Amino acid sequence: MASYYTFLSLHILGATIWAGGHLVLALTILPDALRQQRAAIVSQFEQRFERIGLPALGVQIVTGLWLAEHLLGSPDHWFEGNSVARVVQLKLGLLAVTVGLAVHARFRVIPKLSDATLPTLAWHIRIVSLAAVLFVLAGASIRFGGYPVFRH
Repeated sequence: MASYYTFLSLHILGATIWAGGHLVLALTILPDALRQQRAAIVSQFEQRFERIGLPALGVQIVTGLWLAEHLLGSPDHWFEGNSVARVVQLKLGLLAVTVGLAVHARFRVIPKLSDATLPTLAWHIRIVSLAAVLFVLAGASIRFGGYPVFRH
């Protein structure tokens, strides 16, 4: 049981860093950068945040997979119809969206980033920030058996 609480605590800490950093970016840094039409403002924040944000996401992935297995058993049980499995499915979907946008941004958007192309990156930031908040809400719902819409 101690390992469960250790993994859960690490998962929550990772979520706090990831979601909090993206909310700061989306709600304070990004609007200023868009208003000033200066992509460098976002780039400077991202360079600093990556040092703690990416490890936090990595911790979330590792601990999230461990927690899913602890709660549901082997991965073949993760795709069943119960409410906790549905939350895990939602979180896996949000992870796929996050990774997909990160790969797209890293290889297609950021290499061409300029003041003129900042709005394209802004959409990536907004969607990843929304996904981060949904990650947190979905994870918190597990404590209560999943959101009612996920129940039978």
